[in-house]
Amino acid sequence: MEGVDGPSAVRELTRFAHKAASRRGRLLAPLAVTVALFGLTAGCGRDLSKETDAQLGLNAQESAGRVVFESDCAACHYAYSSSGLKGPGLKSLFRKQYLPSGLPANDRFVEQTIVNGRGMMPAQAEALTDQQLADLMAYLHTL
Repeated sequence: MEGVDGPSAVRELTRFAHKAASRRGRLLAPLAVTVALFGLTAGCGRDLSKETDAQLGLNAQESAGRVVFESDCAACHYAYSSSGLKGPGLKSLFRKQYLPSGLPANDRFVEQTIVNGRGMMPAQAEALTDQQLADLMAYLHTL
């Protein structure tokens, strides 16, 4: 069942439950569904911030960006959570239509916010080199 998503997962669960019910009787069918659902959801709640760059599948630039994030951003932002710290959580930052500020969630506005600051966020133009900014942006795209 590993790697099965959405409608395919439902079909697999149904097939699994029917096989269990026909072989062992109706009493085992609910157990079979529970076990199958647990297998689909296992690992969904893992803490990605504790995983290595290799486990996250980061390339060299994204790994460098993660180092920048940890040193310059993590005090105020969670990378792998939507929950806020001092600033908003950044999970799925570029998969959303809008940033918390209401601006479109695209490279232009994210980079502009990092460089110039916004609201309580201080400008990072003097703190980051062009390469560090590029690395950070690459990492943010992985969240």
